Amino acid sequence: MSTFILIHGAGDVGWSWHLVARELVGRGHEVFAPDLPGDDESLTFDDYADAVLSEVGAVRAPIVVGHSMGAFTAPIVAQRSGAAALVLLAGMVPKPGEAPDDWWAHTGCGEAVAAQAALDGGLTGAEDPFVSFYHDVPRALAEEAMSHDRPHPSAKAMASPWPLAAWPDVPTRFIVCTEDRFFPPAFLRALARERLGVVADEIRGSHCVPLSRPVELAALLHRYAGEAESARLSAD
Repeated sequence: MSTFILIHGAGDVGWSWHLVARELVGRGHEVFAPDLPGDDESLTFDDYADAVLSEVGAVRAPIVVGHSMGAFTAPIVAQRSGAAALVLLAGMVPKPGEAPDDWWAHTGCGEAVAAQAALDGGLTGAEDPFVSFYHDVPRALAEEAMSHDRPHPSAKAMASPWPLAAWPDVPTRFIVCTEDRFFPPAFLRALARERLGVVADEIRGSHCVPLSRPVELAALLHRYAGEAESARLSAD
């Protein structure tokens, strides 16, 4: 059994992981999916990591998973908790000292979205969230997800340099969603290679794959947990 810490993305809450959490618990794992603090413009990513660790408490070698903007919080949590593995799902991989507000220009995300939109008729980057985010999520579930939307992260967090001096010394995996219309898959594959030096794994689904493909995603995370445990036993 592993302990999973599942960290949501911008404007979201821990509820976004509830279907994946159910699958992981069914496989014998312990799962935490906290709500990161919202509605407080004074908080930083250090504060978000503090909130996660305060809720989780003392756990041994967790698997930390960050979705989208959650990739700014997840590595801090992984470093502080002695994580066995760090997983980024369609993650906005930060560089040390990089402010999230600057990430978009530094990575060329806008150009990548525009190029993909030109190929798919404007589906990528569409203003309609049912097109760009939730296109493979059942409508009622997508509407429920949108009802949880709230301010997060804060303006201060977005403008502040990312606090880690280096990427944590934790085995890191990256998952690309092959039908992502928010971050083009080719863009994310290149980001994983350039910033992490890893070849991304892939899962079929939208940017909101925790809601559209929870069984498949949980199976992949379960596999990572098994690999992390095997590595630990080999090192002992």
